[in-house]
Amino acid sequence: PDSFPLQFLSYLGACDRLLKQGYEEGQVEEAMEMFQYSEKKAAEFLHLLAQFNDMGFQQNEIKEVLLLCGNQRERALEELVMK
Repeated sequence: PDSFPLQFLSYLGACDRLLKQGYEEGQVEEAMEMFQYSEKKAAEFLHLLAQFNDMGFQQNEIKEVLLLCGNQRERALEELVMK
């Protein structure tokens, strides 16, 4: 049997949970794609993105650094500060 409908439903559920946390739809979809639909990794990414955004860093730089650092907060922060 085709497992695509099941995967799609779990993707929709994950997106819904992330949207309910206040993240924008475009960002949620992008994060889910970047992390091969891992809700946990997408949630970490979105959380750090929002945090660093609040600190005044540019969103495109934040995304780049988080991907390079694998969502490691301290390493990402160091990279952003050095830019």
